[in-house]
Amino acid sequence: MRIHEYQAKGLFAEFGIPVPPSRAVASADEAVASAETLGLPVVVKAQIHAGGRGKAGGVALASNADEVREIAERLIGRPLVTHQTGPEGRIVRTLLVEKASEIQSELYLSLVVDRASRQIVVMASRAGGVDIEETAKTDPDAIVKEWVDPVIGLRGFQAFRIGTRLGLPTKTARSVAKIVLALYRLFCAKDCSLAEINPLAITPDGDALAIDAKITIDDNGLFRHPEIGELRDLNEEDPLEVEATSVNLNYIKLNGTVGCLVNGAGLAMATMDLIKHAGASPANFLDVGGGATAEMIEKGVRILVDDPDVRAVFINIFGGILRCDVLAEGVVAAAKNLQIDVPVIVRLEGTNVEAGREILSSSGLAFRTAGDLSEAAAMVAEAVASTAGGTA
Repeated sequence: MRIHEYQAKGLFAEFGIPVPPSRAVASADEAVASAETLGLPVVVKAQIHAGGRGKAGGVALASNADEVREIAERLIGRPLVTHQTGPEGRIVRTLLVEKASEIQSELYLSLVVDRASRQIVVMASRAGGVDIEETAKTDPDAIVKEWVDPVIGLRGFQAFRIGTRLGLPTKTARSVAKIVLALYRLFCAKDCSLAEINPLAITPDGDALAIDAKITIDDNGLFRHPEIGELRDLNEEDPLEVEATSVNLNYIKLNGTVGCLVNGAGLAMATMDLIKHAGASPANFLDVGGGATAEMIEKGVRILVDDPDVRAVFINIFGGILRCDVLAEGVVAAAKNLQIDVPVIVRLEGTNVEAGREILSSSGLAFRTAGDLSEAAAMVAEAVASTAGGTA
């Protein structure tokens, strides 16, 4: 789960990471009042779950109240388009008004889970304030890394070594080390999968200050942090993904045209490959899991056909814990309750497969039942070819 910059900075302050004084606002009047309270000049920042806000005009410096009002009125209630939002952009509903800081230089700092080593890795660079992905491609040596043994934890000498490897003066290296240690404590305490400061500003006095903040929480740890769950902004998430989450379905919206419903993440990935092999692209990842009920299956099908991009539906089930007859009952119920105007291809194998196929065939509905994956791939290819707009 992602949270907004202003929410992340609230956590930063809780863990002793220095941040500039700021206020979150939802109107131009509030923005002006906050700017006057904080003291001008201020930086006005659009709060959306996407990077590239500065390049898109979503971060602007204001030296007087009129400029604050003009920036706020330009941003609030309107879409901000960045390289991460897609052409539709994200509607700006909240602004962060922040006291402008004197900046001598900018660093990059982040903690992330390194799945290959099964450790947390601290990454830092003197190329702060820019796309770190581009720095990693063009100048990988500009990024220093420290891996953290999960048994021992991050040691003070490691945090200080990050600053020295960046060539920072001793005072600045110590200031950075304190922030690294605090960010590590936050990362572990809140079950983060990413904690990033870009830029981490160095002031003329040599102190470090978190100018930006990005935090992603591991969804699997949210049950331990109800206070973090309350920070979730549903406006920043795809409505279909929100609906799927409400019934414990694992759904991720993609850019293709073939909706797929599968049980098991491995089979889901193989199904998406099969769709690509058939000459199309998957419109989603949807894993209903092993314990799905007929009602959950019905909801899953409803989510697929509610996607305007879907031109065909492919249901690929290997019956184990989720029996094929339960799947079939859910699919039939969904088809009877919905106006489905796209081809539906169903491939069933496993527990109660014959009962499942009988439910589908006796339903009186126009399902296309495949006997194996090869036949299913051919049916998907035919459905895509015969449906207007069904190309990848």
